[in-house]
Amino acid sequence: MSRVPRLTTANAALTHELDVLDEFGERRRIAIPAERPLTLFVDKRELVTLMTLGAAPELLVLGYLRNQRLVQSLDEVESITVDWDVAGAAVKTRSGIVDLEAKTAKRVVTTGCGQGTVFGDLMGEIDSISLAAASDASARLSQSALYRLLNVMRVQESTYKSAGSVHGCALFRQDEMLCFVEDVGRHNAIDTIAGWMWLHGVGGRDKIFYTTGRLTSEMVIKSAQMEVPIIVSRSGITQMGLELAQRLGMCLFGRASNRHFICYCGFERFGVEPERRSRSGSLGAEGS
Repeated sequence: MSRVPRLTTANAALTHELDVLDEFGERRRIAIPAERPLTLFVDKRELVTLMTLGAAPELLVLGYLRNQRLVQSLDEVESITVDWDVAGAAVKTRSGIVDLEAKTAKRVVTTGCGQGTVFGDLMGEIDSISLAAASDASARLSQSALYRLLNVMRVQESTYKSAGSVHGCALFRQDEMLCFVEDVGRHNAIDTIAGWMWLHGVGGRDKIFYTTGRLTSEMVIKSAQMEVPIIVSRSGITQMGLELAQRLGMCLFGRASNRHFICYCGFERFGVEPERRSRSGSLGAEGS
């Protein structure tokens, strides 16, 4: 059984209020996301600075280490200490990270909001990832379950609704939401969910990942590393993201909102229940 690392529970305000002037010449008070830097140190060695909302910084750091392939087991991490007074996160490992210099020598600046960074070869682990088969009922999604999932996200209370300018990500088992995270960058949000899954021993083979952000190669790879076979996005997809998903046998949905969506690939994982079109080409009564 894995030893669970010791984690602080550092709190930070998610929003900042200020007075603004609108198009009517009126002053009013609004909230904006409280973006802040968090510099990550591993065994006293500075690794990277993440720009984050700070909702769950310890889980963000844990998921970041996992998704960057810097640690392979919870046993390797003794503690994660976040201190907002110095904007730092100190990771203490039990025995150090083997070849840390080599693993972090190559940096790829990603398209992630907040300018994400991926260490090493993005494609290095692709062929070693094995997802649940499409024949497995738990690794499939019906159209009606997709609609219910989207409705859960529609009514979810969020920083985005009150302040805007953040991405939201969630982990589902069919239409049941298990974890919801917001951050200034979608890559931070997915890393935080990865950290939550790892800490609580939650597997991804029967899960669905939802994001408000676009499906880039980075998002597809991280979802695959979490063994999640289905991704739903409110936004669109890039060509490389699509090619990787096809290679891995993943099912990707984009432009998903209310009762509208596009399934880009992985049709064998999707239980289609087609909407009826009206003569005008829009959805019929049961799909409106």
